[in-house]
Amino acid sequence: MRLKKILMLGGSAQQIIAIETAKRLGYYTVVCDYLPDNPGQYVCDKFYLVSTTDKEAVLEVAKAENIDGVIAYASDPAAPTAAYVAQTLGLPTNPYTAVDILCNKDKFRTFLAENGFECPTAKGYTDKAAALADSAAFDYPIIMKPVDSSGSKGVTILQSADGIEQAIDLAFSFSRCGEIIAERFIEKKHPYLIGGDIFVYDGKVAVWGLMNCFRENADFPLVPSGKMYPVLLDADDLEKVKAVLQDMVTKLGIVSGAMNVELVIDKSGKVYPIDVGPRAGGNMIPIQLSCIFGIDIVEMSVKCAMGEPLVIKPELKLPYCATYVLHSDSDGIFEDIEFSKTLEKHIFKKCIYNKQGDRIEHFDNAAKAMGIIFLSFDSEQEMYEIMNSMKKHIRVVLK
Repeated sequence: MRLKKILMLGGSAQQIIAIETAKRLGYYTVVCDYLPDNPGQYVCDKFYLVSTTDKEAVLEVAKAENIDGVIAYASDPAAPTAAYVAQTLGLPTNPYTAVDILCNKDKFRTFLAENGFECPTAKGYTDKAAALADSAAFDYPIIMKPVDSSGSKGVTILQSADGIEQAIDLAFSFSRCGEIIAERFIEKKHPYLIGGDIFVYDGKVAVWGLMNCFRENADFPLVPSGKMYPVLLDADDLEKVKAVLQDMVTKLGIVSGAMNVELVIDKSGKVYPIDVGPRAGGNMIPIQLSCIFGIDIVEMSVKCAMGEPLVIKPELKLPYCATYVLHSDSDGIFEDIEFSKTLEKHIFKKCIYNKQGDRIEHFDNAAKAMGIIFLSFDSEQEMYEIMNSMKKHIRVVLK
């Protein structure tokens, strides 16, 4: 009997778990990635050195392999390609138009404004001179960012026009489509950005993986350093956030799958969706939520891509759970990572990407993470005490 085939867009270290899960489920795995040294090629059944953002090239691979489903696990750049290929071939997918909107910050802001959601004042640019010409009139503070990046790559917060040219250049350097956006920075009423993943099934949110986005680096305050569960919101604000996200899912026509979300509630109580990605979150958020709720979100994501039915019954297993992104504050050659005895007793899983001798760069965007550790705690107080003093408990040894 012919094995069903799944096309997986991306073979990075964080995407290997999806490849392994698909193989465990009995699917023949075909991976596309533009990097010749991606680790996923050594795990999958067949590999193509093809860019995951090249829609037509990936479509040709899909036709040649006669695939049954396609997934862009934890990848914003590849998500539109996955939806395009699946929709073209009549395979399970969310609407390409919805995915395209969610993967472009300028289009997303337009969608929010046209559909009754709170939306910060924003303007997109494809030309540096035009952005500079408007800079004196911006309502500061603002965020300058690419319209198509993730993981806070190319993003700068500006309190004034000081540094505007460097921020524009940085944003353009990370934009694949050559477009950036200047957006009013929303002052939040709660201590942490609201983030994490939700999981949609049959048009309804079935898993609410909302967490606190932990950011500790004062030099790069937008770069994610981890996630903490449960989210620190009162009951009324939590219900408002849930209502906004379900309304958005409905209006976009999202059918199924994981969605990575970031929101804030301003000081007047209004909910502002900041970023919503049509894919599982990075930094191993699906694994964290799987541990918290006793379900396998990676498996659920793969099955959705293949059109398989799901039975979703989340149960709270870890009431206080966090992840921390291992990183270095300086450049160097990796030797080791040392953890305090106090921290070790809370760590239940370690995923370290680097080996001795690897070149390490300082942590100014999510792509420079050195790994992830998973932690459990007995109380919220204990979790916050440890997480807010992580620099005391971890030592990255470089030479």
